[in-house]
Amino acid sequence: MSRVSILSSAFVALSAFLLAVPPQAPAAIPAVAEQSDDGALFAAMREADLRLASIAWRLATANAALCRDVAPTPGLIVHAIDQYDPGVRKQLPALFGFEGPVAVEAVVPGSAAAKAGVEADDTIEAVDGKPLTVSPAGANQASTATRDSAQRQIAAEPADHPLRLTLLRHGQRREVTIPAQPGCRSRFEMMMGPGLSASADGDIVQIGSRFFERFDDRMIAVVVAHEFSHNILHHRDRLDAAGVKRGLLSEFGRNGRLFRQTETEADLLGVILMRNAGYDPHDAVRFWREHGGEVDGGLFRSRTHPSSSARADAVAAEIAAIPADAPTPYRPALLDRAAAPLQ
Repeated sequence: MSRVSILSSAFVALSAFLLAVPPQAPAAIPAVAEQSDDGALFAAMREADLRLASIAWRLATANAALCRDVAPTPGLIVHAIDQYDPGVRKQLPALFGFEGPVAVEAVVPGSAAAKAGVEADDTIEAVDGKPLTVSPAGANQASTATRDSAQRQIAAEPADHPLRLTLLRHGQRREVTIPAQPGCRSRFEMMMGPGLSASADGDIVQIGSRFFERFDDRMIAVVVAHEFSHNILHHRDRLDAAGVKRGLLSEFGRNGRLFRQTETEADLLGVILMRNAGYDPHDAVRFWREHGGEVDGGLFRSRTHPSSSARADAVAAEIAAIPADAPTPYRPALLDRAAAPLQ
């Protein structure tokens, strides 16, 4: 279920401060959107993006003390007008603000950005007084380069310092200072498509849009926490360092064993991340028992992954092993091996 275990669809290069963003190349959007007077498609996309961003923000900020790599996590979803197909861009200022190239798609309720007064449809002009860069790549085709640059600029700010944004709304410019809100560094995105696909590559987490149609946020949190754990545990880099083979050889011998090891580790850390963020970790047990076959292919699953019943059993045992008086956040011993070579 992860890119490290090669069962993914191809997180567009995105927000290093835990944001969900629209799909990289929404080629199907123009024709549909032009038939929709009320922008229902875009509204549904924004709603799903916000659901993912809210889950990711909650997991990232609650577990910041556990992570070596942290970044500003203000609770913003940033998008750029040139990441959309040119044929649909004329509609976007009315739907998303866009008084400039980069805007706030949505704001996570309760986040530092929300408390500072940042609102959906605010245009972002500068970060800490430095103007955002517009890439020429999006002039004639959909490109994420402008958005990615804005996200990197925000992510480069110190995680333990306030974040200062210059915003524009209805022609009125204002400076907003967002209190520091560190979170575990990763980037999150909803991925359009019909399958129940999810992936992580060390930097980015992608969650398929089908999850948002099929499951409630508690179940989606199980999937997000699992993929997020791959990044926190640096599984991609550690698998590469171990010289594992991908493709047809990934399921056999040492390759398959190490892939299964990383999947189990992500399952176990995932329930800790959930517990620390106030989710019920037992939801992970229910997810794997009741829905695991839908996600991993059941009898036809890749042997780079344990069976869903084995995953449910391992997760249940991990939950039972958490001390009754464990603090929040609880730091599992598994994190002590996050930099160790895979054996």
